[in-house]
Amino acid sequence: MRFRPALPEAAPARPVVGVLCCNEVADRPVQVVATRFVRPLTQLVEATVLLVPAVADAADVAGVAAALDGLLLTGSRSHVAPERYGAVPGPRPAAHDPERDAVALALSARMIEGGKPVFGICRGMQELNVLFGGTLCEQPADGGHHRGDWDEGYDALFDHHHAIRLADQGRLARATGCSRLRVNSVHQQGVDRLGSGLTVEARAEGDDLVEAIWARPCGADVLAVQWHPEWDADHAPASRAFFALVAEALRTSAHAQRRAA
Repeated sequence: MRFRPALPEAAPARPVVGVLCCNEVADRPVQVVATRFVRPLTQLVEATVLLVPAVADAADVAGVAAALDGLLLTGSRSHVAPERYGAVPGPRPAAHDPERDAVALALSARMIEGGKPVFGICRGMQELNVLFGGTLCEQPADGGHHRGDWDEGYDALFDHHHAIRLADQGRLARATGCSRLRVNSVHQQGVDRLGSGLTVEARAEGDDLVEAIWARPCGADVLAVQWHPEWDADHAPASRAFFALVAEALRTSAHAQRRAA
């Protein structure tokens, strides 16, 4: 007699979103991604999440891109290496993650070329700006931006907010119905020269730093923000709008992929 397990009734397939890890050391090298980046994707976007290791020689970029419907480049405690955008190291020592740089740029490029959406948060936005040919700058701790001290508790670390202006008729402005919002701020790099083909979705009041970017180069959205929407996605309008746009981009992309098939 053959065993036939009782299977649950099939549910509609969820979009599959890759979340890029970082390389850190906790007594030994580990792949790391904070759970807070995963929860909004499962709860607000209703996506299935797959963690993507930031291991350059283990990354089958073509295979991973084919398996994903979208990609999120997370924030990180490391900086994009200056040689990635033609700069020299700054005066402040910074942690770098060259394998994360390599996987992020190669996988993002493959996803975008394949007409699949890519999203970025903090370091993720900086990576996308570099991918599009832009440059980065060291961000001073003024104008409301917080450089971050990892010895702080996370509640204190992310309790730094400042005002941003949303671009008229931009996606964030339409999604929130606002022209101005307050967002949290924890970063040590920012956009210097904007990458070719990117549109500015928001700027910080005071120093005019780019706070959000968008593009649609190959039929799917590239959307990224400098702040951390995953930290307060349950209640902050700017954060909820970001994940609503992620969900919309994934639905649009999934429809396009099915039509192409």
